[in-house]
Amino acid sequence: MEPGERRDQRRRIGAGAAVVLVLAVATLTVVVGLVRTSSASTQSELPAPQVTSTTADAAAYVHVSGAVAAPGLYRLAVDARVVDAVAAAGGFTPSADRAAVNLARPISDGEQLIVPEVGAAPAPAPGTVAGGGADAVIDLNTADAALLETLPRIGPALAQRIVSWREENGRFTNVEDLLSVSGIGEKLLDGIRERVRV
Repeated sequence: MEPGERRDQRRRIGAGAAVVLVLAVATLTVVVGLVRTSSASTQSELPAPQVTSTTADAAAYVHVSGAVAAPGLYRLAVDARVVDAVAAAGGFTPSADRAAVNLARPISDGEQLIVPEVGAAPAPAPGTVAGGGADAVIDLNTADAALLETLPRIGPALAQRIVSWREENGRFTNVEDLLSVSGIGEKLLDGIRERVRV
């Protein structure tokens, strides 16, 4: 074979190798593009993951009424306070007696929060049944320590133990659950049975 023919043959082989290399790169680019498109469409069809948490699911329901912009039933976090309930109800109206509401008080599941108007009779304390007075029946699940102290033979320490028991164990399911609170026996329970409810 002549030297000129060898050069031509090398050029043809080189050109053929270059064409094969270009085709291989082009094919690889198309394949990678298809794989990415397929992967993206598969991901978009999957439902979004649902995050579940017992603390996120826990809620307290509070009925907010009175001098608020949007009275109603609101679902709040279990550690919410009165300020959160008032905010959920759209805030105070211009006629609201803001000084009559303890915004820092923790709310309780199932309570009714009444925001009074200026000059109106004060709303019953949380946990009491309407009618008030010395014979008012107190709800063990919503009453604060100060209200519990109005019960016969219940002092500050025992009232706080009742509130602490409720925070640690959840709602009282019946009046007899008070026997689980340290310092409350049958005799004391009999003395307050008619003044409490759940």
